[in-house]
Amino acid sequence: MKVAYFSPLPPERTGVADYSALLLPALRERLDVTVVRRGRKRAPRGTDVALYHVGNNPDAHAWIVDALQRAPGVVVLHDFVLHHLVAGMTVGRRDGHGYLDAMEREHGVAGRLLAHGVLDKRIPPLWESRPEDFPLAGFVLEHATGLIVHSRTVRDLARAAGYRGPISVVPHPAWPVPEIPADRVAQGPTVGCFGVVNASKRIPELLLAFARVRGRHSDATLLLVGPTSPGFDLDRRLQRHGLAGDGLVREGWADERRLWALMAGADACVNLRHPTMGETSGSVIRSLSLGKPLVVSDVGWFSELPDAVALKVPVDAREVDLLEAGLELLLTRADVREEMGAAGVELARREHDLDRVAELYAAALEEAAGGEAVADAVLREVSEAAGDVGISPDAAEAGEIARRLAEVELGR
Repeated sequence: MKVAYFSPLPPERTGVADYSALLLPALRERLDVTVVRRGRKRAPRGTDVALYHVGNNPDAHAWIVDALQRAPGVVVLHDFVLHHLVAGMTVGRRDGHGYLDAMEREHGVAGRLLAHGVLDKRIPPLWESRPEDFPLAGFVLEHATGLIVHSRTVRDLARAAGYRGPISVVPHPAWPVPEIPADRVAQGPTVGCFGVVNASKRIPELLLAFARVRGRHSDATLLLVGPTSPGFDLDRRLQRHGLAGDGLVREGWADERRLWALMAGADACVNLRHPTMGETSGSVIRSLSLGKPLVVSDVGWFSELPDAVALKVPVDAREVDLLEAGLELLLTRADVREEMGAAGVELARREHDLDRVAELYAAALEEAAGGEAVADAVLREVSEAAGDVGISPDAAEAGEIARRLAEVELGR
């Protein structure tokens, strides 16, 4: 089977680019995969199925959605909330009417009126202030012949949005752990937080909770790695919580080798999120592979992680208190860290193994390319066999056969 593969790739600084760099070699062992050059709008001749990786970043994914709209195919939905992507492909291209139409199509007249308010600068941009309320996923779903998602959460959201095509839940693949020496940035216990530094990663809440813990454990260090979002005043917040000097190590964007070294040197990792865009986290997958205990927000895909590998913090009035308690536990109990770390390594090996993920991808693509024809052939053979033994369409046995077929998604 020949697959046209649409995705950002390194050196683009996106998680999806790193994801595809990991997945492609394993996928090529199973399928004939052609990577489509960035900006190209059509799949090569002779393609059996096109695979489109879609995330919420218009700089990385707008050209891919342009191609998808020309030729429908299987979509890997890395984010369910795609408002920022849609805004970039409409408002960002001076197509205000396209944005109005997208908002009305998915959210009715009220959505169109809100979009008018955005275009007239009467209300803040919805892709910044309320994207989770207006995901605009239909902009992509209407062109997808099949979906590959990384969580049951996104599968259920797609169904709730009206998508009726095949959906395959495929875990995020785990990177093999490289032989890189760990870099311990401090002598005492260290909590690592990796990714873009902004409010949706709950950095204000993390700083407050960590400052409280450090009041009792003066040798504890918080390691923040990743670029700071424009408009997020990290320095002011660090000053407020007394973390501007000792107690915090700050690094910006880190290349792959540096990232692994810093993560390996942390005693525990924190990955908080609210609101969630329906994404999975590459840094969480790396943490699992390294055997690092986790603290995560109890939302979306993060809620699906087993309790044995992650402490889950609800996003409510108790958030900071429970986050503080979780950090206290992991910083003071080496036995808990070891037990959770071992469970994380086992989860990465069992569920997120690269070869297993590649096999699931191949199965999903084969179904998309020929699944309907196979299903029709199976149904025809079952129907003929039932007729041969005298089962009529209105017999009780026919109803039981239909029920069993529906269980394996072959029912009509």
